[in-house]
Amino acid sequence: MPVCRGFASTRRCAVSGAVVLAFVTFAAAALSAHPLENVVTPADVWHAWTFEPGVLLALCGVALVYARTAARLRRSPGGRAAIGGAEIAAFAAGLAVVAVALVSPIDAAGSALFSVHMVQHELLMIVAAPLLVAGAPQVLMTWAAPSVLKRYPSFSRRAIRLLLLASSPVAAWVLHAAAILTWHAPVLFDAAVHNDAVHALQHGSFVGTALLFWWGLLRGREQRAGYGVAVLSVFTTAVYTSVLGALLTVAPTVWYSAYSASPSAWGVSPLEDQQLGGLIMWVPGAIV
Repeated sequence: MPVCRGFASTRRCAVSGAVVLAFVTFAAAALSAHPLENVVTPADVWHAWTFEPGVLLALCGVALVYARTAARLRRSPGGRAAIGGAEIAAFAAGLAVVAVALVSPIDAAGSALFSVHMVQHELLMIVAAPLLVAGAPQVLMTWAAPSVLKRYPSFSRRAIRLLLLASSPVAAWVLHAAAILTWHAPVLFDAAVHNDAVHALQHGSFVGTALLFWWGLLRGREQRAGYGVAVLSVFTTAVYTSVLGALLTVAPTVWYSAYSASPSAWGVSPLEDQQLGGLIMWVPGAIV
């Protein structure tokens, strides 16, 4: 029994996808920037857990809503075919990875090491995002739709059309590529490290476009594209991220002034830290 069938169900699934996107993007955007005056050191890194209230609230809210609605759906006729144990496990794993990226010492160590910051970004974009999408987040359509969408149907239709357009494989690929390439420009990356609002915008765009990218591939494939387009999208994404990672790895100078001094406390030079960060971007992207 498909989760979505017919125009009305497709609209509800689109709305539920938007709800998931909004919740998880908010969780990423709620993460504050890493002030360089509070750079973590190897001696205290294992105690440097960050418990941002916005992140915890968003993640717990998503988990509770998903668990409640999935349980209710599975009790309904044909519900176990719509949402199985594999989907539930995938969604839970995705939320766990988001929590590790944003709450564990990985987050704090990113204030000192560019390479660890890259680990955080990779966890969010190429591990957590596909797991969340594979977890059938459209089960949230059984949750009450926002009242504004009920009261303003014309707004609802426009929002749904925009979401469906943005999650098409081509549009999602363009948005995700633009987010990754733009934010790795030195002036913008340095601004994100120094400024809370810019850092929140960076993480929000990374997670939001990654969810659209994987949604377009894993959930929209049957209606809008075949396996060929999906493979092409993943392959070309791996190409440009690998090129960017390679450039970071072989660059003779440090690109980001925000990391021009702090890696020394960890026994590596800023250039070595950048090279390691480039390899982290290069290799995992190719593996996907």
